[in-house]
Amino acid sequence: TTEYDCSDEELNAAISEIVRASLNMAKKDVGALIVITPEHIPVHIKESGTKLDAVVSGGLLESIFNTKAPLHDGAVLVRGNRIMAAGCFLPLTQSLEVDKELGTRHRAAIGVTETNNVLTIIVSEETGVISVARRGEIKRYYDSEMLTDELKEFYGLKAIAGAGAKKIKRVRK
Repeated sequence: TTEYDCSDEELNAAISEIVRASLNMAKKDVGALIVITPEHIPVHIKESGTKLDAVVSGGLLESIFNTKAPLHDGAVLVRGNRIMAAGCFLPLTQSLEVDKELGTRHRAAIGVTETNNVLTIIVSEETGVISVARRGEIKRYYDSEMLTDELKEFYGLKAIAGAGAKKIKRVRK
């Protein structure tokens, strides 16, 4: 099992912040690449960027991906409720199955999921479409609810049916 150094409430708050920032950036056609990692990501990926170690906030994510900011080009690494690093370089997928219209950001998002147990969120700066890559596959056209559900599932947070929204239980696969 993977444990984060934070409570379920903090994880839920981080998910809300990530979703809000993704939607805001999508509306403004700001490109983003966010890697959610339950384990430790390979050191060479983490060290290719700038170490941050900051609590996840929508404002911080939006600032990082602002096109005038120096770190906007790479990926942000998130573990639990913390942004570990920004401006990281990811391996590009070599798959020929990937849609030709998808650019470098999408190819990197898919590539990192082929060899690591991570989920990546991509916001296209061309279309504002939010996509999620996992296990080498990409799904597109996410809305707020879909993205929240996907993140909760990935983080192992699932509401217990009939127990009210307050009760959250970690479910591990």
